[in-house]
Amino acid sequence: MNNYSDRADFDSPWKEIIEAYFPQAMHFFFPETSALIDWEHPYEFLDKEFQQIAREAEQGKRYADQLVKVWQTQGEELWLLVHVEIQAQKEDNFSKRMFTYNFRIFDRFDRPAISLAILCDPNREWRPSNYSYNYPNTRLNFEFGSIKLLDYENRFGELENSDNPFAIVVMAHLKTQQTCSSPEQRKIWKFSLIRRLYDLGLEEQDIRNLYRFIDWVMILPKALENQFWEEFKQFEQERTMRYVTTGERIGYERGKQEGKQEGKQEGKKEGEQQLILRLLQRRVGELSPELQERIKSLSLNQLETLGEALLDFTGMEDLLKWLQTNQSA
Repeated sequence: MNNYSDRADFDSPWKEIIEAYFPQAMHFFFPETSALIDWEHPYEFLDKEFQQIAREAEQGKRYADQLVKVWQTQGEELWLLVHVEIQAQKEDNFSKRMFTYNFRIFDRFDRPAISLAILCDPNREWRPSNYSYNYPNTRLNFEFGSIKLLDYENRFGELENSDNPFAIVVMAHLKTQQTCSSPEQRKIWKFSLIRRLYDLGLEEQDIRNLYRFIDWVMILPKALENQFWEEFKQFEQERTMRYVTTGERIGYERGKQEGKQEGKQEGKKEGEQQLILRLLQRRVGELSPELQERIKSLSLNQLETLGEALLDFTGMEDLLKWLQTNQSA
């Protein structure tokens, strides 16, 4: 069964979701640290500063790290080093790396940082929380905050009753792990969790943010993914909401992003054509060979414009009207 490693940038959904809901993440995972912070004061992600301290190459491993500047309730500046460990297996050097990053921040910027780790792996025994050494005249014991997502398995009822967006993030993560060998069950949970976003009455942007995370981590085999799309499209239509095309918009955005990595311009155009044709078929029905050829004759820019426009189409007439207006003679 597919897992995180099937996505080229599998840390991306974690980075995105933490940036979108940073205060909620801190409230949910690290309430004691969250209580120190004046959330009325704007916080800042220190990407440039983090790059300066994360010197070594990733060496094949991917991390979702954030260095964030916040303000304490007394008005003092405070730096947080938030690390999301996504590796499928335990990493022996993890505690040392947490210490190294913390020390580098202190050394380079003369700032202490609160180090926090979110552990997503499935190993129940691996619970790093400190780095230490001990000699007769020199001792070090560096401790950092650490939470294990696996621990929420026994608190699923709490997650279901929570109104914090990160409850849904944790539910999606746990159900992804639990359904590694059962794609059918994963499809059921994926549908259930995304439907939950609507049932909770969330704002459109919140639905998009959380949908994107769920969609990226709960990967399905192609045939089941197609079934999922059809069932979910029907659900959205029944809800008759203005943003019923949430899934299609996100699917289109993801397809474009993956297409960009293909390299050659012609390859990108071909990938875009296939994506547009698939989306049109879902949106307006079966396309005649003639219509398919008309769409294939569009330039890359025209295809991208059509990709945005088709998400608002309600029938074949909209497509024909668009082609008449936008297709060069």
